[in-house]
Amino acid sequence: MKRIFRFITTVLTLIVLAFVGGTFFYGTKSVHDLLASNEKLKKAITTLTHEDQIGFAKVVKQEERDGQLFTTVKFVETARGDILTTVLEKEYEIEGDVVHFDTLIVTFSDQAVMDGKAHSLYLWRRVYGENMNPSEGYDIETPGTHPERYAGLLRDLKLPEQQMFWEAIWDLANDPEALRDHGIKAIYGNAVYKRLRPGLIYVFKIGADGQVYPEIVLDM
Repeated sequence: MKRIFRFITTVLTLIVLAFVGGTFFYGTKSVHDLLASNEKLKKAITTLTHEDQIGFAKVVKQEERDGQLFTTVKFVETARGDILTTVLEKEYEIEGDVVHFDTLIVTFSDQAVMDGKAHSLYLWRRVYGENMNPSEGYDIETPGTHPERYAGLLRDLKLPEQQMFWEAIWDLANDPEALRDHGIKAIYGNAVYKRLRPGLIYVFKIGADGQVYPEIVLDM
């Protein structure tokens, strides 16, 4: 019994050490090692391209219940370079008709990409209504998972290294100084909101300044 207890204690200690200081370790390698020395990751980042559209939303249903308006919204995330391909699709019911869409944006420096212009990763975080706290919002991409729109970006990395990269992007978002040393220009949130109406599609696009905005088109 004592031997089993010592084994469990040792395993728990190793798990704690793996996450100490907010840095994820794989073996003896940290995310800083991965960003600094992995040539495949550097190559993937240099080939980032500009994106114009990263998803869209539409009202599936809007109805009043007990004097309160509710909106069911479908959110669709599209593939990189192919706006006709869906990589994620979810529906959310929101109280009211004003809906917020929240993204985490990771912008790489001009020197980090091949054409000398800054490019970014756009990670959808959550959807929430005007009467909700943002922390109570519904997840779009779950923190620590692999965003499908970037599935091909890190395909040459080993699976544990891919996991480390995405977990680091989420977990180290509040440590921009450290990430800037690895060619990351800025990490910040961008929440846009609209009063949604049936019959319209809200297409999320990227401005030249890296900000997300919704463009409205008729739902034909």
